[in-house]
Amino acid sequence: MDERSRPYRSVLYIPGSKERALEKARGLPVDAIIFDLEDAVAPDTKQEARETLRKELDAGGYGKKARLVRVNGLDTEWGAADITAMQGADFDGLLLPKVSGPGDLDRAAELMGDDTPLWAMMETPRGILNAPAIAAHPRLAGFVAGTNDLAKELGCAMRADRLPMLYALEAMLMAARAEGKVSVDGVFNHFRDEDGLRAECEQGRDLGFDGKTLIHPAQVATANAIFAPAAEDIELARRQIEAFDEAQARGEGVAVVDGRIVENLHVETARRTLAKAEAIAALAH
Repeated sequence: MDERSRPYRSVLYIPGSKERALEKARGLPVDAIIFDLEDAVAPDTKQEARETLRKELDAGGYGKKARLVRVNGLDTEWGAADITAMQGADFDGLLLPKVSGPGDLDRAAELMGDDTPLWAMMETPRGILNAPAIAAHPRLAGFVAGTNDLAKELGCAMRADRLPMLYALEAMLMAARAEGKVSVDGVFNHFRDEDGLRAECEQGRDLGFDGKTLIHPAQVATANAIFAPAAEDIELARRQIEAFDEAQARGEGVAVVDGRIVENLHVETARRTLAKAEAIAALAH
């Protein structure tokens, strides 16, 4: 499946070392899973985590969920071994932490030795500044915002409105869109704060992100709802397409719906809305 046509509303981190969590994830209504071998795994259990994750991936059962594996950085003693351990496994993409430039993707692709899509964690100032070159890499499928690490590197405050890091979020999003790649927002740390989660999901959606990374299953329903087209948006999209088609049949270049002009660019947006709704519906079957 083309990555830009696949829903990424909810992208849940799951520790690669925890069999119970890996099993539970099979039944969760998430669009994608990040199986984490990096931050969620202690140094003395890295090898065990690789073996556990490989066994669970080979066992399958994750349905239509996109399966990404986040490895340790290639500047660590575990990164290369993580990648080679995943060779031939059944997953959809290799997620690299702290990508600073396209050379990081080149090294991972060489180690992987096949055409597995690559994803980049955007969580350092250098990575953000190099976002256009990273996004243009032929093997890159998408970006994942690492907002916690980015805040640490920037030394900025973690405000509810995320104003101190808006430039970085918009820079990675702009680069991704310029190359037609997926871009997923960072995590919301306070998983018991439903109002805060909803506000941050709405902000990410309004900025243009495809979805949000999550740290707890309790966050899934909110992300799924907010990053999906609303019923009224779907209905409007259908009416815009119908009105524009009728206008063209009359030899006219524009239509009017609810007192607003509808041109070809609006119809393209409407078709994307319907395509996203159909892709989401397909996940449930």
